[in-house]
Amino acid sequence: MASTQQTTGTFTLKRPVICVVGPTASGKTDMAQQLAARLNGEVVSADSMQVYKGMDIGTGKLPASERIVPHHGFDLVDPGQPYSAALFQAYARTCFRDIDKRGKRSVLAGGTGFYVRAAIDAYEFPEGEQVGNAIRDKWNTFANVHGVEALWRELQKVDPQSASVIPPADVKRVIRAFELLADGTSYAQQKERLAHIEQYVPAVFIGLAVEPNILRTRIQARVDHMIEQGLVEEVKGLLKDGFREGVTAPSAIGYKEIVSALDGACSLEEAIEAIKTATCRYAKRQRTWFRKDKRIHWLCADSGDTDALAAEALTVLDKLNSD
Repeated sequence: MASTQQTTGTFTLKRPVICVVGPTASGKTDMAQQLAARLNGEVVSADSMQVYKGMDIGTGKLPASERIVPHHGFDLVDPGQPYSAALFQAYARTCFRDIDKRGKRSVLAGGTGFYVRAAIDAYEFPEGEQVGNAIRDKWNTFANVHGVEALWRELQKVDPQSASVIPPADVKRVIRAFELLADGTSYAQQKERLAHIEQYVPAVFIGLAVEPNILRTRIQARVDHMIEQGLVEEVKGLLKDGFREGVTAPSAIGYKEIVSALDGACSLEEAIEAIKTATCRYAKRQRTWFRKDKRIHWLCADSGDTDALAAEALTVLDKLNSD
């Protein structure tokens, strides 16, 4: 739960953070690494699922063998541990300071829009929101017992305005809405206020835009590649290690569908199609989120040519520096 108070003080860096944003399969990972390599930088991943250890294939985590610059934000917690934008904010800002002190440039690779804004903008979070949160525990239990649709309908009964702006399948935001209600406010009202929070960390924004049909094709190929890489085996290993009892990780796209197949609730082929559909829907939500941010300088990434895009991005960054 974020308040609308602004962070006090200043956040000083010798060089502003470069934020590379866009939907899944737009090429953010490769672009961020290329920019970091050309600018003597390091990458900080702003992905809410890549923080989990052992969740590699399904989250699109860049393999260690392919990292040509240092990466941060991977493998921070076990799948059973809670994680949030509040925790990521503190982590990312520590990374920014440390990277800057080493004389290098921070490149934030962001697919989780709220994590990007939490890291860069003046969001403030209450203490201890992850541990011993009775309201969160209550509604997580409700969702596990009755299902996500039933959870959303409960919110609709008490806060129809907030329910109208949260997809029924978005369990995290539905539960956040209940938490905000307990604090005497509403998710819908907060969402409107949060649009006006000021920037806190010096940063510039590069966005990768991909035509929807091209992006859909990339997503489908990406999911097929994940299956070929061993996503099913990865999920089996996670289940063996207690993944099913995790707090947030088991709801991740690509993992919950494979779990359903392994449980016999659907075939593997049906699970794969469900992953593709869910990923396309998620990409659409990402585009909607980032399109609202007027700070982002958009590049057409239809070609998928990372070298050309990186060169174009550097031209944009040079222009921003000279303005």
